[in-house]
Amino acid sequence: MRITDVDCTTRRLPLHETWDGGLDHHDVLITRVRTDTGPTGIGLGWTPRIGAGAMRAIVTEECAPVLRGHLPDPAPRWRQLYDRLHEAGPEGITAMALASIDIALWDLRAKSLELSLVDLLGRHRDSVPAYASGVNLDKPLDELLTQVRGMLDAGHTALKLKVGSTDPERDVERVGRVRELLGPSGRLMLDANQRWDLPTAQRAIDALSRFDPHWIEEPLPADDFPAHTRLRARTSVPFAIGENLRSVRRFRDALTSGICDVAQPNVVRVGGITPFLRIAELAATFDVPVAPHLLPELSGQLALCVPLAGMVEDIDRASLHELGALARPSGVRVDAEGARADTAPGNGLAFDFSD
Repeated sequence: MRITDVDCTTRRLPLHETWDGGLDHHDVLITRVRTDTGPTGIGLGWTPRIGAGAMRAIVTEECAPVLRGHLPDPAPRWRQLYDRLHEAGPEGITAMALASIDIALWDLRAKSLELSLVDLLGRHRDSVPAYASGVNLDKPLDELLTQVRGMLDAGHTALKLKVGSTDPERDVERVGRVRELLGPSGRLMLDANQRWDLPTAQRAIDALSRFDPHWIEEPLPADDFPAHTRLRARTSVPFAIGENLRSVRRFRDALTSGICDVAQPNVVRVGGITPFLRIAELAATFDVPVAPHLLPELSGQLALCVPLAGMVEDIDRASLHELGALARPSGVRVDAEGARADTAPGNGLAFDFSD
């Protein structure tokens, strides 16, 4: 089996409601790897703001010509493309474009063996706990509490709340009210989305610790490891980081620095399934669980296959299925009962614009 062609297309997916900061859509890149004798592999690139056109150009102009005629083996093809794209920078747009091809190659391999992606990678477990989350920092308090009640009514006992208000007392009030609704035994995660500097983070965590946060996510700019180290010395609240770490090496550095208690790689941002699996293995050597970031149809499958799994995010109306991207359900379910996967051969992603 040899690769005959690689092509891709983009689509804009409107969100059901505007997220913090005015974000009202996600862009996806759908990549297809075709072969001379086998099925077609389907991969995904994703960006919530910019870069879809750049990803498409990288796939069609830089990657497709060098892949034709090669065996569709994920690991060597990933390294081949990584080395080629490295001149333009190993992270960011190039990594996200590479991810769409890598995901397609793993889909192709699973289909050719008539296996689900989970069974190809190796199923460690049948389900992983899930937590509910929403992008809700900009919501007024009454709307936030209505959203949280909906999560609780759906059966969730773990949920994540955005923090990082310009007025720290606003965060204290909101977290306190959510903790009252959730009760003392529920898991409450807080996500600052890199909004704090070091002094602000120190004061905020001191004020919010009384609500027993299960973790604090991205309390500081993602690439400032020394500041994370200083903050770690001030608090026992676990840090969840990784959605904005874009390579295996960055995760290595975070883990060796002792600032990553929960690893949150995004399979697209790190460059695909091939490096995602390396990150998961690395995290396991530090006894750090992996809680994949967003993209529940893929994250739910990958969480079933990593050595140490944390939780999968059940984000409010933002799965590919809920955004209308899929022609049929993927076979991945993420809800209050956890993340489970029962897909057709491959990764289960059938886009309604892929043919």
